[in-house]
Amino acid sequence: MTDDSLFREVDEEVRQDELKKLWQRHGTKLTTLIVAVVAAVAAWKGFQYYQLKQAEASSVAYFDAAKKAADGKQDDALAAFAAINHPGFKQLARLREAGLAAAKGETDKAVKLYETLASEAGTDPAIADAAQIRAGYMLVDTATPDQLLTRLGKYDTETSIWRNSAREIFGLAAWRTNDYVMASRYMTAIFADPQATQPMRQRAQAILQLIAPNLPKP
Repeated sequence: MTDDSLFREVDEEVRQDELKKLWQRHGTKLTTLIVAVVAAVAAWKGFQYYQLKQAEASSVAYFDAAKKAADGKQDDALAAFAAINHPGFKQLARLREAGLAAAKGETDKAVKLYETLASEAGTDPAIADAAQIRAGYMLVDTATPDQLLTRLGKYDTETSIWRNSAREIFGLAAWRTNDYVMASRYMTAIFADPQATQPMRQRAQAILQLIAPNLPKP
């Protein structure tokens, strides 16, 4: 045996001896820690699996409720939407609930549902914005332009994806109240926006043609 191999063997024996001593002192703690980590990982994986199954079940329930609504079974659809508990799908379901109320002519109820959904702390910002805009469309026939500007003015910016919807709401309310200058301003902004949808630009153009005779002469 060479000196190097002897030193390595002695060194290995020393390390094994140190490991035995460490295990004797801390083995129980280490075993407990390992078991706890494994249990925590298993619990987390189980929770993730549970969430996945809940999401899958809620998606099936949501689309089943949507089909009932499309088939004209509104009461059945409302009950099905109300039974959904998954956070994400529940918010979508509540949007649809409000839409069904609007379709039934229950404007006040629809607006209240939209407003409640938009104001709740846990609502996804995109869904909250959609609810605010939909409530605005429901109020076009009753609210003043100033009231709607107070509610939705934050969306009238070049960076907001809802800007043209908000402008259409303002323009329609202004047209209803015979404020043709204001109506023209917002409809012109929609028509001039290259990112506005074609149907929205067409509506804006049609309204501009209707109100043109009522505008002040240059």
